[in-house]
Amino acid sequence: MLNFKQELVKILNKTLPLEREEIEKLIETPSDTSMGDLALPCFILAKTMKKSPAVIAEELAKTIDAKPYFDRWEATGPYLNFFYAPSVLMDTLVETIEAHGIEYGKSDEGKDKTVIVEYSSPNIAKPFHIGHIRSTLIGDALYRIAQRLGYNAVGINHLGDYGTQFGMLISAYKKWGNKEAIEANPIDEFLQLYVRYNKEGESDPSLREEAHQWFKKLEENDEEAKKIWQWMRDLSLREFEKVYNRLNIHFDSYNGEAFYQDKMPEVIQELKDKKLLVEDDGCEIVDLEPYQLTPLIIQKSNGTTTYATRDIAAAIYRKKTYDFHKNIYVVATEQNLHFKQWFKTIELMGYEWAKDLVHAAFGMVSMEGMSLSTRKGQVLYLEDVLNKAVEKTLELIEDRNPDLPEKVLVSEQVGIGAIKFQELYNQRIKDYVFNWDRTLSFEGETGPYVQYTYARTNSLIEKSGVKPKYDHLNSQLLTDEEITLLKLIYEIPEIIHESFVKYEPYFISRQIMEVAKAFNRYYYNCPILVDDEKTKLHRLAMVAMVKAVIKSQLSLLGIETPERM
Repeated sequence: MLNFKQELVKILNKTLPLEREEIEKLIETPSDTSMGDLALPCFILAKTMKKSPAVIAEELAKTIDAKPYFDRWEATGPYLNFFYAPSVLMDTLVETIEAHGIEYGKSDEGKDKTVIVEYSSPNIAKPFHIGHIRSTLIGDALYRIAQRLGYNAVGINHLGDYGTQFGMLISAYKKWGNKEAIEANPIDEFLQLYVRYNKEGESDPSLREEAHQWFKKLEENDEEAKKIWQWMRDLSLREFEKVYNRLNIHFDSYNGEAFYQDKMPEVIQELKDKKLLVEDDGCEIVDLEPYQLTPLIIQKSNGTTTYATRDIAAAIYRKKTYDFHKNIYVVATEQNLHFKQWFKTIELMGYEWAKDLVHAAFGMVSMEGMSLSTRKGQVLYLEDVLNKAVEKTLELIEDRNPDLPEKVLVSEQVGIGAIKFQELYNQRIKDYVFNWDRTLSFEGETGPYVQYTYARTNSLIEKSGVKPKYDHLNSQLLTDEEITLLKLIYEIPEIIHESFVKYEPYFISRQIMEVAKAFNRYYYNCPILVDDEKTKLHRLAMVAMVKAVIKSQLSLLGIETPERM
């Protein structure tokens, strides 16, 4: 794809007393497009050229020739502003979209590099609730973005299938569990056992010790403990898969904490050999005080391991297995300290790849009027949220378009798409409150609005009875609205790159919203199905381009595009 900025660097390099790299750093993108698509601030040139920045800009405007890539350039105070040539912009987009289609924005920047994305990672035998939505959807989007950029992406669901909580559950099951009831309704029954055990444990300290003993048995491969644990894991995964299938999310690995059980002794020994372990009150810790961090517990006084031990073992295993370029952990901000601690420990172990471990932290999601706590049993199952979204969407369809074909399928696509878009329209680091009315609205900045825009493009094409061809595009017929659309579409590949570099799918959802808004302004201001055949074919080709781009970008967010709504 033609890079206007690079072409401008080449043009300016012929005139300016600067190296190409210096010129590239200088060039800006004005926030107001009326000031140009690219701009050169001339302040830094004043010293060497012995003139004011405004004079330099005026002189450059007269002496350089920026055609054919720019159709005009003009000095505005100390800035030299450049405007893309619409014909060149249109041609480069046509060439790229025809080449990549549904994968618009595709690149080979990740060629021969592996990126691991760890996401979702619910705890076995606990509810898959609304709190898991952020890790699941942000991680899935980053996985898809990495694939679009040519990386070998590996999606890992690092299941919480190990730890003292399983000692609790095994103990609770042994005391009060009903196998038939659990197999009929696993997660609810497990939750009731977990809540009861925590509640009774408040007045009976022996229960906590009993839980520790069962977990110790699990670590020691006790046959009964292992059998109960495996049964709980299999039942939980069966329930989780129902949600993943509806979300159209998959993983390349379900290796959770338990997978690293036999790899931890080697890690502990390595830490000892490298003189990094210190005994503290019966525990084995890594002293991180010199780095302004609290100590990292590797082994508890009762001999059991910790999350940190397993995370270190997992990172070393993944490096040996995948030789990753980046290992991205999509985990809540609540775990910031934990990641800083064990990332630092990996570094102290002498692994230079510690710098390639990334904690893509995110804020919390809450429901209006609800506070959530698994320990107390106050949870909102994610599957229930999906069901409600689909039901509400179906009600809207019945009210607005009752004769819509395949309305049950469309309500599933729109309802779940609305939840995904709402999640990915927020910066990941910010907390947000989930609101039903806002999420499912067909107006404003929502998923249904973008999906409806896509359906509108399809409707226009169907109504025309014409198969649009990009050959019908004519730069002489371009309106201001169309040029705006072309510029927004042109920005997308760079935005995909930026989304990956900053681990922020939000950039993509925001840009596709701008495309949808711009298209709807175009639709209202420039009638598509006009009598003039040349204009009609040109505009239908624009509609087809927008349709392809919306589908392409929503696919990066895991959102489907109904042809009719």
